[in-house]
Amino acid sequence: MTSNSLIRIAAATIILLQAASPAHAASCEDSIGRVQAQLDAAIEKNAGAHGWSTESLDALRGHQPTPRSLAQAEGASGVYLRLALDALDRARAADGSSDIATCRRELSEAKRLLRKGPQ
Repeated sequence: MTSNSLIRIAAATIILLQAASPAHAASCEDSIGRVQAQLDAAIEKNAGAHGWSTESLDALRGHQPTPRSLAQAEGASGVYLRLALDALDRARAADGSSDIATCRRELSEAKRLLRKGPQ
């Protein structure tokens, strides 16, 4: 390989790395992860806060709980948690289609619902 070829490869690599950086910086992925962690903590805190209840059919069948199933099991007290999960799903979909404005708007909605939900 000639030194000219090595220079071209190095230049192409640098260009590709620089081109990838703004895409990740504009992504909502990190924010989605932070809001998901906050939502998981709120669901865990709310789960069982109202005392014991009977096991669901899914639990009896050995199915592992999900954040959504835990929020669903809380009934009316979990409604804001379910709505926040829905907003987070929409944020993920928007992030996947590179619609950063919608992603951020849905993240804001999820945070608002978390503040409004059970404390």
